[in-house]
Order: sequence, then structure tokens, then C-alpha cells
Amino acid sequence: MSDQKKDVTELLNRHQGGDKSAMDKLLPTIYEELKKIAASYMRKERPGHTLEATALVNEAYFKLIDQNHVQWQSRAHFYGVAAQIMRRILCDHARAKHADKRGGKDIRIPLEDILNLGIQVESGIVELDDAINRLAEMNERQAKVVEMRFFAGLSNEEIAETLGTSPATVKRDWTFAKAWLFKELTGSEQ
Repeated sequence: MSDQKKDVTELLNRHQGGDKSAMDKLLPTIYEELKKIAASYMRKERPGHTLEATALVNEAYFKLIDQNHVQWQSRAHFYGVAAQIMRRILCDHARAKHADKRGGKDIRIPLEDILNLGIQVESGIVELDDAINRLAEMNERQAKVVEMRFFAGLSNEEIAETLGTSPATVKRDWTFAKAWLFKELTGSEQ
């Protein structure tokens, strides 16, 4: 593990242990990384999306630093939790924005933009979230792989470290999950 990755993990744990000075050192590193993740995700959203990357980062950041009962295992673990929080924020935002009682309509986002599956089909973030939840009922690890890979942009190695498995297992999980999500969201086989 690189020194920077070790430093992030150590600072996260020191912050949780009550060391307020650790956050001063940690904030610039994690905030910039969260901004990169959010900006990457928001580029995949439709033009004119009402939630901007900075707002997504700010909301996720405050939820992350408020995690009192998490013992951060690694930098990858932290960003995996960040991915989960960003997913929830985006899905909650989409659901609120398009709720029937507010007169909203479902907005479609190309699935290829969501998962880079290389297919031409449309599905929205809410449908993707529902599909990931159904996948989690069958195989929680595969759902976590999708979440960490897409929402946090983690590599197979970082996901493997977080989940305590091998990069080869993560690759197999990703392959299966992509195929399953394609079938689930389109109703057809690849």
C-alpha cells in the first residue's frame, strides 16, 4: 500500500478517534478525490441535471465524516462507503425530483453511460438502483462490486482489498453483474 493510501487510512481512524487535527490534514485529500468521483459521475448524467457535482460532494462528505461506527480498513473502504452514499443521494434526488405528487416524469439515462456496457439501451438511475438492490438480494458482493466500480471508480484491486477477495473474483463478479443487469434492465440477453 502506498504511503498516501496508508496516510488516508490512518488519518480517517485518528479523526474517528477524536483527533480533530487529523481532519485538517485529511480534508484536502479526500475532498479532492470525492470531487473527481462526483465530476466523473455527473458527466454521465443528462445535461441540465439540477444536482451539481459540488453539491453531491458536499452532501456525501458531511455524511461520511459523520460515520461514527465505522472502523476504516483502508482508503478503498472509505471510497467504497462514499460510493454507496453518493448512490443513495443521487437516487433520493431522482426519486424526489420525479415523484408523481410533484408532477415529475421519469428521465431516461443511457445505460451505456451508467455502466459502460457498450449497449444501446435506456434506463434511469432509479431503475438501476432498484436493479442493484435486486442483485444484492441474490449476491451482495456482486452488487457491491457494481457500486464501488461505478459510483466510486475503484479499480478491481481496490475493490478486492475492500471486500477481502482477489482481483480475479472481482473481475468475475463484474462480468456476471453486467450481464445480469443488462438482462434485468432490458429484458433481453446480450
